[in-house]
Amino acid sequence: MPQKLTVAVSQSRTLSSTAATLSALAQTTRKAAPEGVNLLLFPEAYLGGYPRTCSFGAAVGSRNDIGREQFLQYFHSAVDLGDTPRGAGQDWVNRKLEVNKEKEYRGDGTRERLEQVARETGVFLVVGLVEKAGGSLYCAVVYVCPREGCLGKRRKVMPTGAERLIWAQGSPSTLRAITTTIAGVKLTLAAAICWENYMPLLRFSLYSQNVNLYLAPTADARETWLPLMQTVACESRAYVLSANQCMKRKHLPSWITGKVGCKQDQEDSVVPGTVGATKKSRRSSSIVTQTEYNHEITWPCTEPISSADPTSSDQTATNGTIPLHFDAVASEDEATETIPSQQESSDEEYVSRGGSCVISPTGAVLAGPLWEVEDGGLLIATVDFEDCERGRLELDVAGSYGRMDSFELKVAGLDISPPP
Repeated sequence: MPQKLTVAVSQSRTLSSTAATLSALAQTTRKAAPEGVNLLLFPEAYLGGYPRTCSFGAAVGSRNDIGREQFLQYFHSAVDLGDTPRGAGQDWVNRKLEVNKEKEYRGDGTRERLEQVARETGVFLVVGLVEKAGGSLYCAVVYVCPREGCLGKRRKVMPTGAERLIWAQGSPSTLRAITTTIAGVKLTLAAAICWENYMPLLRFSLYSQNVNLYLAPTADARETWLPLMQTVACESRAYVLSANQCMKRKHLPSWITGKVGCKQDQEDSVVPGTVGATKKSRRSSSIVTQTEYNHEITWPCTEPISSADPTSSDQTATNGTIPLHFDAVASEDEATETIPSQQESSDEEYVSRGGSCVISPTGAVLAGPLWEVEDGGLLIATVDFEDCERGRLELDVAGSYGRMDSFELKVAGLDISPPP
């Protein structure tokens, strides 16, 4: 009997606040549900945001106040799921952690909101997010069942390159696969986040658990990503779903670009820091801000900024974004003329083109790759999970082909045998 489900990936971009992004997630899920979608994957760091192009003011042996302020803004944009820095595992899943007597739940309510969306739509959600716990940030994925709520959560064990500056390392114990049954189809699913998919032993730790649904939320929009996903599908004999964000430069938050009142902010929400009015001159516009230590920071600003009361030092954004902790003053050489053609061209440049895809257990591309499609582009495919077992005729790296009499992989804190 065919074991068919309809699966989907959402090529959605992070908006300028967690509330706006959660609302967009709910809207996308409600759009997918009438299409019969049983499971929906969102990209890496969809909630909290992937801080593309941001250096956080860091060089080897050096950090600066601008970078610390950027990290503060990024920290505030991350979500609090009520977990501990060490990771409480099943105690977090089963809600056994202590709750503040003044609250009904741990965290900021994001977990509860995701569970509500899954429950109301009947769609199993897999969501990439940036999670804060203690004073650290983790790139994570959460699995949300419509019936049982959060079944698990894992944190990226090896942030890539400059990600290591801002994201802590997650525990490999969270690589444990999740089992669930949807419409009579038993799924064993697990996620490898972005360039974790280039780590052969990490991939094998998932293959060993006999996954039939391999999830790869990513931030990699290179042409080389699709063949990697095809390789993973062929190796694992599992269906592979990969979701990436598609984003233009104008959609980056103002704390990255330094542009106050940029298009992203105007489209999605009000952004902090818009203080002061511009004067006219022949030089490009800028905003000068003063830190609490009386350092001056000059931010380029080629778009009109909203006027505000320069005497107000506590401007709170209406969307709940945390305001910048310095006052802005107009510089003496702010603009009169702008060169819109060059700036508009730069603003329309893609910083990530997407590339989301759905791959079969034999490496065939079933949907995608989806390029340069923003704002909730959906790839939907109806798949037969018995194809995973058919593919084991030729290759079963988690079984006999693994040659367990000759090779052995051990992962600290993780049982890599197939879950029940």
